[in-house]
Amino acid sequence: MILNYKHWKTLFLVCLGITVGSAFCMKWMESDFLHNGKLFTIIGLEITYSKEKIIEIFSGITPAIKSVVGYHLAFDFAFMAGVYPGIAALCMMAREKRKNKLIRSVLLSTALLQVIAFGCDIIENMYLLKWLNTPAIENEFAFFHWIVAIKWLLAISGALIAIPLVLKRR
Repeated sequence: MILNYKHWKTLFLVCLGITVGSAFCMKWMESDFLHNGKLFTIIGLEITYSKEKIIEIFSGITPAIKSVVGYHLAFDFAFMAGVYPGIAALCMMAREKRKNKLIRSVLLSTALLQVIAFGCDIIENMYLLKWLNTPAIENEFAFFHWIVAIKWLLAISGALIAIPLVLKRR
C-alpha cells in the first residue's frame, strides 16, 4: 500500500487528538506536584534540576503525590504515542508536497528520526519511574541528560522543519 498526503494527514489528525488529550490530562495533574509546599515540574526533572534536587523531591513527596507523578508519566507514554508519529506524519505530509530529491530525503530522514526520539522519551520515563520508586541516582544521570537532549533536539527540529513546509504551497 502506498501512502499519500491524505493518509498522512489522517494519521496526523489522529495523533494530534492523542497528543492533545493526553497533554490535557498531564497538565491537569501538575498542580498536585508539591514538595515542601512548592510546585515542581516534569520539565525541571528532565532538564534543570540537579541530581540531588531530584533525589530530594522523590524522597520527600507523599505517597499520594508519588502516585500522581506515576500517573502523569503513564499519560506521558500516551502522549509519546501521539506526538512522535504526529511529527513523522507532518514530515511525510511536507515530503508529499516537494519535488526536490534532497528536501524529500531530509524530510524522510527527519520522519524516521522520530523513532529515535520516541525511544529516548521511553528511556527517560523509565529512569524517572525508577527514581520515583527508589530515589537513588547512580552514575546514569549524565546519560539521562544526553537522552533528554537528543529527544528534544530530534522532536523540535522535526517539527520546525516540517511545519513551514506543510503550510507552504507546492
